[in-house]
Amino acid sequence: MAAHKFDLHRHQDPEAEINVVPLVDVMLVLLVIFIITAPLLTHAVKIDLPKASSAPNITRPDHIEFGIRADGSLYWNGASVPLEAIGARFAVESKKQPQPELHIRADRLTPYENVARVMALAAKNGLTRIGFVSDPSGS
Repeated sequence: MAAHKFDLHRHQDPEAEINVVPLVDVMLVLLVIFIITAPLLTHAVKIDLPKASSAPNITRPDHIEFGIRADGSLYWNGASVPLEAIGARFAVESKKQPQPELHIRADRLTPYENVARVMALAAKNGLTRIGFVSDPSGS
């Protein structure tokens, strides 16, 4: 009868529980260390720099306002120009120093073929700075 005093079912498996208290202690110590040392890392040496006044030397090249209408008519700075003459004009402008920028302003309904033809002539004759002008209002 004494055998029933030792119950075999009382033996329990160890619980799988992680003790996070040491982890929290270490993290709090690191936090305090970083709070104390962070201001020391950003300390800079004060230097009285000399004062100088100068204006930037910006040299803007001239630009060519080139207009293309939907009917195919071409305009060089507001003056009408035939397609056959723009190649020679591009060649003359490409020799200038600094080289002028070509600003292409095309109508909304202008076929892309006309714009591509002007760009090809400009590139073929040495103009490398080509830009498009658009209406920012979107209307």
